[in-house]
This record gives sequence, C-alpha cells and structure tokens, in this order.
Amino acid sequence: MRLLHTSDWHLGRAFHRVNMLGAQADFVSHLVATVRERGVDAVVVSGDVYDRAVPPLAAVELFDDTLHKLADLGVPTVMISGNHDSARRLGVGAGLIDRAGIHLRTEPSACGTPVIIPDAHGDVAFYGLPYLEPALVKAEFGVEKAGHEAVLAAAMDRVRADLATRAPGTRSVVLAHAFVTGGEASDSERDITVGGVAAVPAGVFDGVDYAALGHLHGSQTITRRVRYSGSPLPYSFSEADHRKTMWLIDLDAEGSLTAERLDCPVPRELARIRGTLDGLLHDPELARHEEAWVEATLTDAVRPADPMARLAERFPHTLSLVFDPERSPTTPTCPTPAVSRAATTGRSPTTSWPMCAAPDPTRTNRPCSRRRSTRSARTPSYGR
Repeated sequence: MRLLHTSDWHLGRAFHRVNMLGAQADFVSHLVATVRERGVDAVVVSGDVYDRAVPPLAAVELFDDTLHKLADLGVPTVMISGNHDSARRLGVGAGLIDRAGIHLRTEPSACGTPVIIPDAHGDVAFYGLPYLEPALVKAEFGVEKAGHEAVLAAAMDRVRADLATRAPGTRSVVLAHAFVTGGEASDSERDITVGGVAAVPAGVFDGVDYAALGHLHGSQTITRRVRYSGSPLPYSFSEADHRKTMWLIDLDAEGSLTAERLDCPVPRELARIRGTLDGLLHDPELARHEEAWVEATLTDAVRPADPMARLAERFPHTLSLVFDPERSPTTPTCPTPAVSRAATTGRSPTTSWPMCAAPDPTRTNRPCSRRRSTRSARTPSYGR
C-alpha cells in the first residue's frame, strides 16, 4: 500500500502578516496532483489542519474544497485533530463525511477503533490518535498522573489490543500529534509542555508498522518507522533551512517499508542575514536573497537611520528586523535585546531596538540608557 503522509497545514495562518492562503491553496493542488500521479492508495494528515480553533471562513472554504477534491479521486483519507484544531469543530459531520472516504478521527475514545483499508495483500488498519491534552483525557484512559507519555502510552495500549484481534498479517499505521524524543523543534510550534515535560519516547509506538507524526514543523526521521512529515509551508524564520516535503511510504505485504521525500511548492525562500546595514546593502554574496523573505539582524554599534526602508530597497520582502550590536571594549554595555516577536512567532513583523547613549569621555562606568521602540515592516500579501 502506498501512503502519502502530511501534517500541520495550519490553514488560515499568516507568515509575519503575509497572507498565506494562496500558498496553502497551491499546496493543496500539489497534494491532489501527487495523489493522482503517484498512484497513492491512502492519504494521512496528522493534525493541525487549521491554525486555530475558530478558523477564518476562507480557511474553512479551502478545507471544504480540499475534501471534495480528495473524495472525487476516490482515495481514502484519514485525518486527526492537532493541538491547534478544535477537535469538536473539526469532527462535526465526521460520520457523514466518512461515507465519502474522508475519515476524521477527533475523539480520544475512538483511538482503538481503526479505519480498515484493504489492498491486494490484505487489510491495513489506520488508528487515529488525535492530540491528547493530558489533563482533559486522563480519566478517559484511566491514568493517575496527567502527562503526555502516560496518556499516549494508554492510547497505544488500546491500539495494540485491537490489533491483536485482527487477522494475522494485518498491517498497521498510527497517526499521532505529539512531540517525540529526538525531534527537532522550531519557533512556530505551540508549546505543549505539561509538568515540565513535552516529549514522549519513540518506543511508545512499538508494535505498529508506521507512525505518521504531526506537530513538529521540520520533516524528520525519528526511527525508520516513526517520522514527521513537517509542515508544507514555513511559518517562522527558524525554518529557513527546512526542506518542506511530504513522505511517500510504501508498505509491502510483510509491513516492510520504503520512504521517499516529495518536495512541496513554497512561494519564496527564507533568508536570515546578519551584518552592518552598509555591509548588507553592498555585499554581492547576498544577491541570491534579494527575492527571498528576509530576517535581517543588524550589528551596527549605533542604530542606523531608517534601516527598514533602506533594507527594503535591496530586499523588498524584508519582514523582520533585529538589532544585535557588536561593541568594542570601550563601548558601554547594553543588555542584549530579545529577538523580535516577529522572529520568534511568525506572527507580526516588528523591529526591536535597544537605544544606547554614546560614550561620555568625562565619566567612567556611565550607565547605559535603553529605550525600545517597535515598527512594522512591510506586509506584502501572497493571497489568492
């Protein structure tokens, strides 16, 4: 059986206020074309379909259009809710949609009830484990202490118990939305730490042929059978080095697998550049970034005049500006500024500037005054 594993669409999310709906629609079209052209037998979407519990109407319309396109192909699709989704809202109409081959799994109580999809070698059981918020589901799973590992282990016990009742040779796929030990996070995932612990060990998925994970936005392999697809689009500059992909997984009759990464279309490259303003404006090595979405870190000892406007002349898609001055031993020390909110959340393009007074030769150990201001960067749109 050939599976296409994707996750973390975050429909309705912007990138530093850049409207990403058009890029999200392009990804969906690419997904549908891939299903058709590569002979995919089932699509799995491992959570965070939407970016927030109450998504904007345009995002709901895009999701509806996506479901229609997948149903028209006649290829079964299994989806779970993630920590950004409202499980109740995403699951509305799940019973009816199920008849069209779109299987929404948003109820924790149904973790041990699989979607059965047959192929030439027998059945493949798909178990959907939606994001399990420990405090909300500990009673459902009968665990005493609310923690990610405890509730996910209890859910997997139900999976293995059901699988044991299936015909010999039944292959199994688990969809889960979690932070698994060994995964590399980025700035754009929402923190799910409970009791100081966010991660669960990969061994919790032992006993199944493939674990299709969501939550982390970088495509990565935890073990040969446990993988993150990552988000198809970037949502923070910490993802500048990511290759945005989906996993094409082939399961043979014995449950052995092969995996291939398939690239997703991205509207622009991301670039993080650093240096003095003059250096950034004249360095020929940076020419390749002139059409990229840019986060610039300025190292000038004193804040330059109109830095955003001047950067935009060469890099018109600059979205985030950070000031991190490099100082000589004779320069008063100013506290290192925090990275701008734009750089850490992917939500709002801002500029963070610490303002330090020039040295006063008549005084030693002169206090350094500091003032912080915020400016909005340009906000181009990539909408439909």
